[in-house]
Amino acid sequence: MLVRLLYASRAVDSIGAELIDEILDASRAENAEHGITGVLCVCQSGDMFMQVVEGGRAEVNRLYGNLLRDRRHRDVMLLDYEEILQRRFAGWRMGCVDLAKVNVSTILKYSERPQLDPFASPGKVALALLEELIDTAAIVGRGEGRARGAEQPERNRQPPR
Repeated sequence: MLVRLLYASRAVDSIGAELIDEILDASRAENAEHGITGVLCVCQSGDMFMQVVEGGRAEVNRLYGNLLRDRRHRDVMLLDYEEILQRRFAGWRMGCVDLAKVNVSTILKYSERPQLDPFASPGKVALALLEELIDTAAIVGRGEGRARGAEQPERNRQPPR
């Protein structure tokens, strides 16, 4: 059975490129092994994360338990959890989006303010924003051994030459 889980958290320390790279690298290695896909969002305030993960129920629940014990963040809040028929984020072992780089008009469609506060937004609203970010190709990754932003969803990858 597949499930999708969406949560938000606050960073204990400042969120920098090194921390994001560390999280993405670890996530991609673990997720590939456990059949988990998803997207990590860094919120405009610079101290919040929002992440959606998909996979088997036991694996996603195990991952969420690990996230609750991760000392790099606090105030972990479950925003949405549901059984799904198919993955929406199947092309990303762990995609990433910096919401500070998303057009403000896109954020305003889903938020009262030009900065998304996932703690004040219903989970379904945050998922709708992520759906739009997929459609506008705003979700990217930092592939191992590739230039920043080079990881693409599976459906867009070109075969090797």
